[in-house]
Amino acid sequence: MASHPDFVEYVAEQLRQAGNIRSRKMFGEYGLYCDGIFFAVICEDQFFIKRTPEGENAFPHLPKAPPYEGAKDHILLEDVDDRDTMTALTRITCLALCSRPAKRRK
Repeated sequence: MASHPDFVEYVAEQLRQAGNIRSRKMFGEYGLYCDGIFFAVICEDQFFIKRTPEGENAFPHLPKAPPYEGAKDHILLEDVDDRDTMTALTRITCLALCSRPAKRRK
């Protein structure tokens, strides 16, 4: 079951204070970018943010789950009405992802 575009738009609107949010359709689901950084996916109308040590330390109570079969665990934000948590975790995650050294492609 693919995600609904209305849900994707709602999540992007909730995150507007985190930065410039853009969604991109990927494999029937959606990837989210904040200021050009790929940080999250929406799968089956659920919002998953990439795991970083910084994000997990700031929000240890949030559940972890894979967004699709075979994927690594991500942080699952079940309450997409909680704009403050979503925004804070997005900012923390994107800062952490920016500070990581770029991966070399094989």
